[in-house]
Amino acid sequence: MKSKKIIALIAVVLVVCLLGYRAVRSIEHDAHDHSEHAETPGQIDEHQGHDDNEDPDEHETHNDDEDIDEHQDKELAIGLTDEEIKEIGLETTIAGAGTVNIDISLPGEIRINEDQMAHVVPRVEGVVAQVYKKLGDTVNAGDTLAVIESQSLADAKAGYLAAVERHEMAKLSFDREEKLWKEKISSQQDYLEKKQALTEASIAKRAAEQKLHAIGFDESYLKKLPGEPEQLLTRFEIKAPFKGTIIEKHIVLGELVATESAVYIVADLSSVWIDLQVYPKDLRSIKKGCQVVISANSEIPDTKGIISYVGPVLGTESRTALARAVLANDSGVFRPGLFITAQIAVSKTQAKVVVPKTAIQSLEGKKCVFTKDAHGFEPAFIEIGLQNATHAEILSGLAPGQEYVTKGAFTLKSKIVTSTLDSHAGHGH
Repeated sequence: MKSKKIIALIAVVLVVCLLGYRAVRSIEHDAHDHSEHAETPGQIDEHQGHDDNEDPDEHETHNDDEDIDEHQDKELAIGLTDEEIKEIGLETTIAGAGTVNIDISLPGEIRINEDQMAHVVPRVEGVVAQVYKKLGDTVNAGDTLAVIESQSLADAKAGYLAAVERHEMAKLSFDREEKLWKEKISSQQDYLEKKQALTEASIAKRAAEQKLHAIGFDESYLKKLPGEPEQLLTRFEIKAPFKGTIIEKHIVLGELVATESAVYIVADLSSVWIDLQVYPKDLRSIKKGCQVVISANSEIPDTKGIISYVGPVLGTESRTALARAVLANDSGVFRPGLFITAQIAVSKTQAKVVVPKTAIQSLEGKKCVFTKDAHGFEPAFIEIGLQNATHAEILSGLAPGQEYVTKGAFTLKSKIVTSTLDSHAGHGH
């Protein structure tokens, strides 16, 4: 029994010794590993300084973005031969400073210049005997438009001829009576009576003469009237007042026409009115003398004019004021009734880079112009500032001195997009 206790005690001691040995070996091993991987103070500071000044993740992302942008730019670039450039019709220029005119856009309408329009009204009542001109005809001043037969005209001519005869008789009678009175042969009373008769005859002649002048006959015609054939006494010719175009005709053969209504309307369309509707918010900027650019449609070139009139009151229904420009129309392309848009420059701003808006395209949802260098053509994505209907200020993306495409940009964009799609297809994208 005693021997068994001794053996158990020896076993316990052996187990304790074994566990203590293993613990010591583990501690030594950990200390050895720690000494191998420990950093010196300088190394720790260097590492900490690097962490404080730069985020490795951010640095890696930044480099990746730059690589992506550069890769995309290279993908969107395209080289063209001289023959291809000529075929597309590309034109380039050097980017530079310019002026951006800030415009106000106003709606308007082309109207007949009423200062050069005439309502032709018969001077006498009568029946239409002949019609020479029709709607749309071009006439010159003095051209006969139509002829009417007028009894009232015959009466007026006969009244004038009678007044001339009476005046001549009264003049002869007065001259004879004046001679007798001076010779003391006739009485003063007879002389005064003849003088009164001559005065009345002169007044009657002058009245008859003025009546014919009012109808439209001049002095040269009145001198020829006494010898005019009787069949022409009723003939009245309606004449064109000036060179122009017949835009309305209200006369037919055999019709009885009066003096109250126009039988023709003649207009000189070599100039037209541009009537613009000015909203109250724009009235302060629109003044007489402002330059205006008129745009009608793609078939009519833009034309410049000057505002010659700005209305002092607003329309009761439209609540707009009238502004008017007079535009030359020798070619006849500006037809009255045509709606137009007017751009009026109200201010000017100088900019470091100004390009025509035809040079600006949209690519990948962003605005760009196409620049040219030794490698070919590539898009330069831009930021646009002030702009008007024709030009835009470039705030960034295109620097002064860079060569860029001004004509053919849309076609070039199509070729670049097509080239990019083909490239992606070739790489299995």
